[in-house]
Amino acid sequence: MISEIKAKAQTWLTKSFDEKTRNSVKDLIENNEEELIESFYKNLEFGTGGLRGIMGVGTNRMNIYTVGLATQGLCNYVKKNFSQESQIKIAIAYDCRNNSQLFAETVANIFSANGVKVYLFESLRPTPELSFAIRHFGCQSGVVITASHNPKEYNGFKAYWDDGAQLIAPHDTNVIDEVNKIQDISDVKFEGDKSLIEVIGSEIDKIYIDKIKELSLSEDIIKKNKNLKIVYTPIHGTGVNLVPDTLKAFGFENVISIKEQNIVDGNFPTVISPNPEETDALKMALDKAKEVDADIVMATDPDADRVGIAVKNQNGEFKILNGNQTGAILTEYMLSKWKENNKLTGKEYIVKTIVTTELIADIAENYKVEKYDVLTGFKYIADIIKKNEGNKTFITGGEESYGYLAGEFVRDKDAVMACALIAELAAVANDKNKTLFDTLIDIYLKYGFYKESLKSIVRKGKSGAEEIQKIMSDFRENTPEKINNSKIIKVNDYLTQISLDTADNTTTKIDLPKSNVLQFFTEDGSKISIRPSGTEPKIKFYFSVKSTLDSKENFDKVNNELDSKINNIIEDLGL
Repeated sequence: MISEIKAKAQTWLTKSFDEKTRNSVKDLIENNEEELIESFYKNLEFGTGGLRGIMGVGTNRMNIYTVGLATQGLCNYVKKNFSQESQIKIAIAYDCRNNSQLFAETVANIFSANGVKVYLFESLRPTPELSFAIRHFGCQSGVVITASHNPKEYNGFKAYWDDGAQLIAPHDTNVIDEVNKIQDISDVKFEGDKSLIEVIGSEIDKIYIDKIKELSLSEDIIKKNKNLKIVYTPIHGTGVNLVPDTLKAFGFENVISIKEQNIVDGNFPTVISPNPEETDALKMALDKAKEVDADIVMATDPDADRVGIAVKNQNGEFKILNGNQTGAILTEYMLSKWKENNKLTGKEYIVKTIVTTELIADIAENYKVEKYDVLTGFKYIADIIKKNEGNKTFITGGEESYGYLAGEFVRDKDAVMACALIAELAAVANDKNKTLFDTLIDIYLKYGFYKESLKSIVRKGKSGAEEIQKIMSDFRENTPEKINNSKIIKVNDYLTQISLDTADNTTTKIDLPKSNVLQFFTEDGSKISIRPSGTEPKIKFYFSVKSTLDSKENFDKVNNELDSKINNIIEDLGL
């Protein structure tokens, strides 16, 4: 294998590559076999989030050449699919990461060199605004350069279709086929046509924010609670201007920022990881919230498509809500307001992913609103919206990993939008002398106390990928009969697309695309989901348990019981 890898690396020593790249590859060949293998043992592939990887030289790294190959392949595919268009158009955006602007300009140059009209944002912008721009300009495709919440050494290339959504089958694999058809890096047209590149900026921001403003359902209550204390941090990323501007448009006048984290910086100097799912990423915001006695804390990831929030619990202490909890509060609010405003006609629906809490399904059932389950990845939520466009109305949707959406004018998760709606939720709660935590407890009293948890096992590199696949194989081949002394009553295998009812050993087909995901459902109402991440070197275990909450006073007691139940499941699975 090493001889094949070295031969592959040798192709990067030609004059088609710049001198700095050639020198770096030569150094790997001569001095660092381990890194050479990691850099060249495979080509970067599209996953749930497109192309994503560590920056550096090699076919398995993010650099102008792998970006160039992906771009040329995407461009070739777009031109084949939209040959009837007199002028094919694409929108391009990028985030705060190191090399993001360089990669975005590389993409713009390649598309323009191929005769495609390019709309390139003047500076960093949130991923959801790119989705919006595609539809606004009537583009056939779009690209945003971002690695979302990954560590600083990563960058990525997210490709979008004409509906403003990320690529799904068959487009994703077809683009890879087009990339693989490229015989030599010289086939990539790097020299751009400046006349076809139009720089866009604040004028699109205004249109985008105005559309989000139309989603507001409680303008009068916001006016009464305009001084709600909101602490917000972009964690050095693209939300730095758009989120505060959108909150202001909604009517909020007391948005408190974190000066150090308003500095755009791809090294993310104030955090270990720019991931709002992690408590450490919110530390500075939480400290500020305690200092000013804030009502709510919000933090967005570098490309502002996900948001984490913290609210005061019943003891007045700030508590970070998980994505399932925030999604449930948002769903209950949106559906209750639509019902209150007599907007529910029977043609409305919501969408959630298969690993997201079933509490959201219960809420939809209560309001007699149709619910769709899809695979992990917001592109699948967008696909449902596309398929129902003109016949049914999408109200809201989301996934447990802090991604939410309302309305149909954006086709990806949108933290700019979510921040505004969550602030509105907090204002509505405050108007009733409640916090969002009180609102969450009210939901548990109404529907049942659902508790979710996530455990990730990180395994990096080639050997890690092999280990992750072995873990999945072992669970498939040795499915336990019980988990935490509760019998498994159903097994869903999304790779084989088979759902097994263990009581009578009958099977039904799962009507979703194939995906390497396993789910176990137990007799006591627990749900365990296992899936390798499509964007990170890890395997994820999702745990969901449920109980009854009969009073607010019993919240801590039931919460502790559910925590113990999750811990027992983790121990039982040997994790």
